[in-house]
Amino acid sequence: MKKVLQTKISCTLPKGEEENVSDAFRMHKTFELTDFLLVRSCLEYEPEWLKVVGDIHRKPVFPVGQLPTTMYEEDNTKIDAWREIKLWLDEQEKGKVIYVAFGSEVNPSQNELTELALGLELSGLPFFWALRTKRGEYDDELIQLPEGFEDRTKGRGIVCTSWAPQLKILSHDSVGVFLTHSGWSSVVEAIQFEKPLVLLTFLADQGLNARLLEKKKMAYSIPRDDRDGSFNRDSVAKSLSLVLVEKEGEIYRKKIKEAKNLFCDETRQNNYVENLLSYLQNYKKAKI
Repeated sequence: MKKVLQTKISCTLPKGEEENVSDAFRMHKTFELTDFLLVRSCLEYEPEWLKVVGDIHRKPVFPVGQLPTTMYEEDNTKIDAWREIKLWLDEQEKGKVIYVAFGSEVNPSQNELTELALGLELSGLPFFWALRTKRGEYDDELIQLPEGFEDRTKGRGIVCTSWAPQLKILSHDSVGVFLTHSGWSSVVEAIQFEKPLVLLTFLADQGLNARLLEKKKMAYSIPRDDRDGSFNRDSVAKSLSLVLVEKEGEIYRKKIKEAKNLFCDETRQNNYVENLLSYLQNYKKAKI
């Protein structure tokens, strides 16, 4: 299917320009040239928005379930890295560690990174931060933690700039909240292990994901200034404290547990896959 789509898209471009197009153009052409759309979601979670997608693109839309991630085996180097992380997590109080990660594409500005770090420090809570200071070897926008931050939070917080096993960290009993960018894989993994969500969105579909999660009281977004989209250390600290320890945040802790059955039920997931396979078989027969 991917190869067919690439061929169709290439045919709409001047020769030699196939690689020199934006992601937005590729997405638009993909929607235009496909016969149906597969969406990582389920009718029980967002039926009205799945209908909107179908109405906009005038194509059949098939939810394939939330596709929760399965545990996987690591090589020896990664096993050793996890062993060190686990030793630190084992020493922390149950349900009190903030796990912070923003995926592979998000790269906060220097000011955003500073406010985020100082907010973690201000919260007084233990944290494990999987921090990418660069998005790749060609990213020249290197960002740095505030001076003295790691010394002031030594023992209470860890900043990991190398590989971190997200699934294993989220599965650990000491982790009590996940501060994330609202990328959908991270959201599903948090729900899988019943970790309440604090959201700080940056790009793409993250804002849309966050708005729906907020509406359903499944997550809390760090407030931003309506004028320029900025946030500050105080809002970071208050948001984390609200969701992790305060009575007012109990609704978020409760809703994330309720969501696990909806997102991670094996029977429901298998039904979505079987329904899709049935449709594809009938579709193939109709094309012959």
